[in-house]
Amino acid sequence: MSPRWKGKTAEAKALADPMSKIVSDLQSSLLQSDAHASLSGSSVLLPVEPQHGELLTRACFGRPIITADKENQWFQLSLEEAFYLSHHLQCLKITHHQGTNFTTAELWRYMKSKVSNFPQYYKAYSHLRTKNWVVRPGSQYGVDFVAYRHHPSLVHSEYAVLVLSEGESGGDDGLEGRLMVWSDLYCTIRLCGSVAKTLLVLTVNKNGHGVVSPTALDGYSVEERSIRRWSAEQNREDQMAAAAAAAANGSK
Repeated sequence: MSPRWKGKTAEAKALADPMSKIVSDLQSSLLQSDAHASLSGSSVLLPVEPQHGELLTRACFGRPIITADKENQWFQLSLEEAFYLSHHLQCLKITHHQGTNFTTAELWRYMKSKVSNFPQYYKAYSHLRTKNWVVRPGSQYGVDFVAYRHHPSLVHSEYAVLVLSEGESGGDDGLEGRLMVWSDLYCTIRLCGSVAKTLLVLTVNKNGHGVVSPTALDGYSVEERSIRRWSAEQNREDQMAAAAAAAANGSK
């Protein structure tokens, strides 16, 4: 499936302004401003200046919170987004209510306490982000994430992403058994097809590493599998024969 760009000039705009450059600019800007955020349940609140808000929007991190105070802007980040900015890009500090900064280990434990399978979700999120895909929540499609080739204003999301865990025996991570029932798999593929997305299954394997600290993530691996619904119309025998004949004629 090729990218579905929004408008004739969208692809050219994306090529002229790559996501890797936007994220790099965001990282530099937050570092220079010594950005601090605070925890709020299962999300993170970040006060921003207008230029930071623009970069966060362009890089597709978080969502702006609408308030009556036009001078002070706030962004709400997911746990995965906040940890990516804090741990991977190292451009965001997250503070306790007392005003002191969380250490990486403290932040890791907090996020695991809010979402038991946070390590697997974060590994999948960071796996896509480091490849310069834009990753947004996918709950409206019944999946974990949706992945865009560039900013959602320029292109439709290409993948509906499900995160699975490999090698778990107890099933206490909340991921065991997903898509194990044929009806679940069929419904998910039908839904993805109806919204013109490919189902991307990311299987996170711990490879014997635990989840005690974020350093264990380096030992994790991610297996990618794309699943599409088989279409009889696109796989008819006469069409395959015609394609083979055309290829043979072209090689003469």
